[in-house]
Amino acid sequence: MPEETTVHEEAVQAILDAAVDGVVLIDHSGVITAFNRGAERLFGYAASEVLGRNVGILMSDADAIQHDGHIARYLKSGAPHIIGRGREVSAQRKGGAAFPVFLSVGVLSNGATPRFLGFIRDLSAEREAQAQQQQLRERLILVSRLAMVGEIAAGIAHEVNQPLAAISNYASASQRLLAASDPEIGEVRNALREIGTQAVRAADIIRRLRRLAHGPQMRREPSSVNALVSEVAELVRSDAARHGVYFELDLGASLPALDIDGSQIQQALLNLLWNALHALDASMIRPKHVRISTRLAPERGIEIEICDNGLGVSSALAPRLFEPFFTTKPDGTGLGLAMSRTIAEAHGGTLQYRGNITAGACFVMRLPAS
Repeated sequence: MPEETTVHEEAVQAILDAAVDGVVLIDHSGVITAFNRGAERLFGYAASEVLGRNVGILMSDADAIQHDGHIARYLKSGAPHIIGRGREVSAQRKGGAAFPVFLSVGVLSNGATPRFLGFIRDLSAEREAQAQQQQLRERLILVSRLAMVGEIAAGIAHEVNQPLAAISNYASASQRLLAASDPEIGEVRNALREIGTQAVRAADIIRRLRRLAHGPQMRREPSSVNALVSEVAELVRSDAARHGVYFELDLGASLPALDIDGSQIQQALLNLLWNALHALDASMIRPKHVRISTRLAPERGIEIEICDNGLGVSSALAPRLFEPFFTTKPDGTGLGLAMSRTIAEAHGGTLQYRGNITAGACFVMRLPAS
């Protein structure tokens, strides 16, 4: 019998060693009874170093304490914690370095003393790739944002010039009034008040532009979607007027505040509005019209819809609209729509295209409730 048992154990070990992932077998008290080669590669231990020791040496101290509790609870009540489901946990290599793994556990019933088989997959490379993708996403968002800020600079300059011109005129008028032998102090006071008003107006325009140009790190806070949409509309309204485009705002009532990064959402909306203006500028349609609407979506989320009455998008090109670097504009970067969708998805939402019912294009952004 001992010889048969040895042969059986060797066969089991051979099967475990054939697995690519780490496999660890423990008894009902958490003691390691089998440790395959995959686990040796993952943790840096030789099997002889861990056999007979508590599995806690492969975890952080906090996770080791919880793990012992999970085993005790399972033995007492039969209620599993991760058995049959699996979850991501933090493991610990020889020497103390932590790394992320996906752990799935199965039970090997053996009378009153079950054993537990853990399958461990290293997530380090996957997490590193995700971190690199996040960095790339943030760089692309920043590039797209700065490109958009530069693109609307002409419209912003025109809008800022109006309060600056008014400030200059009121200042000149104040000088003339004060130069009189009997100056009208009341008129001077009114002129100074207007100077202050126009200065605040110019500063508000600059504030909106600076908000759009800030770094890509997401900063969520409760925000009014209607206020964000109205602010974006004001940024492009003067430029739209010069191109003969009429803006219509249809803002839903009693919309809940959403926990979002307002500047990122505004950038996404600006991309969509700018695309609409370009589409209308290239068409001979009259009158040119853009409608921005907000409404309550299912489960207390919010939908933002931007529609134009331009030429729309052909069915052949529509599937590629959100591909990075795909553009139909000679001087386009192809990042605007891709970044807008990325921003929406980073907030747990979606961005989709559909043809306008009458003519033109519609883009619908859906943002979930917090």
